[in-house]
Amino acid sequence: MTRSHLAPGVSLVAVPDGGCAVRTPDGEFLWVDTGTVAASRLRDRLAGGSGGVDDDVELAALVRAFERAGYLEATQTDRSDTEGASSWPLDRRVILLTGEPALTGPLSALLAECAAEPRTVAPDEVVDAAEAGGAAAVVWCHDEPVPPGLWDAADRLPERGVGWLRCHREGFQVWIEPLAAGPGDVTSAHVRARRLAATPAHRELAAYWEGRRTEQPFPPTPVHRHLVAAHLAADLTAWAQGAPATRRLRLIDLRQARVSEHTVLPVPDVAPLPVAPLPVVAAPLPVS
Repeated sequence: MTRSHLAPGVSLVAVPDGGCAVRTPDGEFLWVDTGTVAASRLRDRLAGGSGGVDDDVELAALVRAFERAGYLEATQTDRSDTEGASSWPLDRRVILLTGEPALTGPLSALLAECAAEPRTVAPDEVVDAAEAGGAAAVVWCHDEPVPPGLWDAADRLPERGVGWLRCHREGFQVWIEPLAAGPGDVTSAHVRARRLAATPAHRELAAYWEGRRTEQPFPPTPVHRHLVAAHLAADLTAWAQGAPATRRLRLIDLRQARVSEHTVLPVPDVAPLPVAPLPVVAAPLPVS
């Protein structure tokens, strides 16, 4: 048997004047006209206080209105609580983690709580381990600017059906690149090209990535590390549930824990210039 109750993120608020309002998942408050139905009865009904059949026609109409608005969800009443618990899809449970242990450690703990199976591998083994089969996704956490070529091989993983998520740090800024889930998604090479094209200091940025820099080491705090891990885990959860954000580049400023999002698109392949045939020049015959 099924019953309807409030969807996650939706609240029914008892207003002091005896009415009620809905707080939507976006944080908006909407007034509810319950007609002749007591607001307390509607609250009891949407809290799961009755079964799937409503004898009161007006109450049933209110419930249908909530359903049409997307504020309710149906659940089975004859199953155990453990059966209703969310779980990670079986075919996407194995996640390979590599890179900075201070980041992969908190991320591994979060994924394990979500019923995923995180496994840590060395950076020079991650591509081979993913291509060997069994891994649904690869996450690479780099705690410094990414030198040219480091992620080139891993950029080909989405073409083989392996999810590809990565992050790196540039001083106080941490970049979380969009998860690439298939051919044509945004790779690290695309992000590099877009970032170089978006700044007038492209020569300086390229030199910074190449390691031509002098700076004091800045070890992120445990709060910083858990903040980054939480965003990575959220991206993996969305991917596991079939709704990855494949074109969202996030920038975390560790000084104020401020997160900004930027849309990033793939960079189309450039067709090579056609090779023009060499002109045929008639050479004079040698004089015998």
